[in-house]
Amino acid sequence: MSAQPTSDSSAAWQVKVAAADVVLKVDDLSVRFPSDEGPVNAVQNLSYEARLGRTLAIVGESGSGKSVSSMTLLGLHNPKRSMITGSIVLDGTQIVGATEETMRGLRSSTVAMVFQDPQSSLHPFFRVGKQIAEAYRAHHDVSRAIADKRAVEMLERVGIPNPDRRARQYPHEFSGGMRQRAMIALGLVNDPKLLVADEPTTALDVTVQAQILDLINDLQKEFGSAVILITHDLAVVAEVADDILVMYAGRAVERGLAKDVLSQPNHPYTMGLLLSIPSASDEVDELRAIRGTPPSLVHLPSGCSFHPRCDFRDQVPGDLCVSTLPELRTLSNGRQLRCHLPDPEQTMIEEISS
Repeated sequence: MSAQPTSDSSAAWQVKVAAADVVLKVDDLSVRFPSDEGPVNAVQNLSYEARLGRTLAIVGESGSGKSVSSMTLLGLHNPKRSMITGSIVLDGTQIVGATEETMRGLRSSTVAMVFQDPQSSLHPFFRVGKQIAEAYRAHHDVSRAIADKRAVEMLERVGIPNPDRRARQYPHEFSGGMRQRAMIALGLVNDPKLLVADEPTTALDVTVQAQILDLINDLQKEFGSAVILITHDLAVVAEVADDILVMYAGRAVERGLAKDVLSQPNHPYTMGLLLSIPSASDEVDELRAIRGTPPSLVHLPSGCSFHPRCDFRDQVPGDLCVSTLPELRTLSNGRQLRCHLPDPEQTMIEEISS
């Protein structure tokens, strides 16, 4: 049994353990795509970490950059049609600029992705079990029989009944919820350290959504992996996430512990997302939508990208919201925030209680 750290070395020991838990470190990531109107600034100067045993939710409206950033982790952008700068270190390997051979070695074995639409992600002409088995054989020198057995085991593990029979069926013979379970089995067949789930419950009914979320949560505990959950649904975040990163117009605007951000948002955009969600006790006329629409990623507004839709810009002196992009700063409560408001925490408290 290893010795426990002394009180004098406790802080240093905790830092060392925390660093060992970091399986993904994204630093100053920017992703641009060319277009006839000019470069599309899909992701700008994004930084975050993913830790083993924790779920990070990346939240934002369509066009916020959350899915683009997640696809970059797996090297899924065509290098001839994209410009990627910054750093992505996955389990010690630099992803930005990595060769396709390097990425093939990492996909499924170190990082795997569960896509929003399993119908288009699973090959329609191959049996489900065969697809899972081939993903396993790509990273393990085993016989087809052993890989087939592993596929059946994974289908059983994700809660699909009669897994041996289901493994011999095609994707169209599965329901939507079962296809998503099969995608999760495919993603986890090689025990990856990081699972990226991109809107995994969007096309499912509420009951099946809950089942899929419970499944991801249970499997994370079993495998000890890190999970990045891409979603626009804050109810999903409240259910499963440990940490949250809120994105707007390609940039991070708020980051912190999920329970803290959801109970007490500090950014006007985060607050707007929360106030636009109906609860069981809400009347329809009590919903508060965020006015306006997300900006073009080709022609971003000056200063803070959210300022055309923000109800609090008048509280910032000198028209700073229009002229100057706010830095992502760390507040006294440990929250990271991109906003010019002098006292954002108190401002949001007063707004929510009004």
